[in-house]
Amino acid sequence: MNRAFLLGLTGSIGMGKSTTAAMFADEGVPVWDADAAVHRLYAKGGAAVSEIAALCPEAVVGDAVDRTRLKDWIARDPGAMTRIEAVVHPLVASDRAAFIADSNAPLIVLDIPLLFETGADTMMDATLVVTAPADIQRSRVLARPGMTDAQFKSILSRQMPDAEKRARATYVIETLTLDETRAAVRNLIARIGAEHA
Repeated sequence: MNRAFLLGLTGSIGMGKSTTAAMFADEGVPVWDADAAVHRLYAKGGAAVSEIAALCPEAVVGDAVDRTRLKDWIARDPGAMTRIEAVVHPLVASDRAAFIADSNAPLIVLDIPLLFETGADTMMDATLVVTAPADIQRSRVLARPGMTDAQFKSILSRQMPDAEKRARATYVIETLTLDETRAAVRNLIARIGAEHA
């Protein structure tokens, strides 16, 4: 049996990555979500709970990682993020490997927000960046409940610039309208299927 084709999906905040990932799932393509994997690891009984407790006991409440307390620790301690990533990244990688191993689909989409930043793109057969003009991105993000301009700028500062992501991507989909995005997703599935049959 041929190995599945691994398509790494990414895009900066507000570019439509989650919506695009859902469109792949609607077409029957298995989608692994890095953020969802972290939520599972932090949930009660999750594999990261005891290790996070060892790093920062106050970040664990009721046998689950309290993300607000974790963020407070990160804000106080410049080295916290590196220590958390040393625990979480290998667990996320194991979760991803198990998902791939359990699937017998010809195409698997791996939704990874920091695909290029973490070097995960090197494990993919191809990469897809979703994008939109900066003014649309900004209006989408600032429409989110509780989002401020300062938070938006802070998130953007930690992400690779959109232009650089697009330059590194195998494929790019612009997410202006739902219908156009869905059509582009279907075209890409067909194209990968034809090229890698």
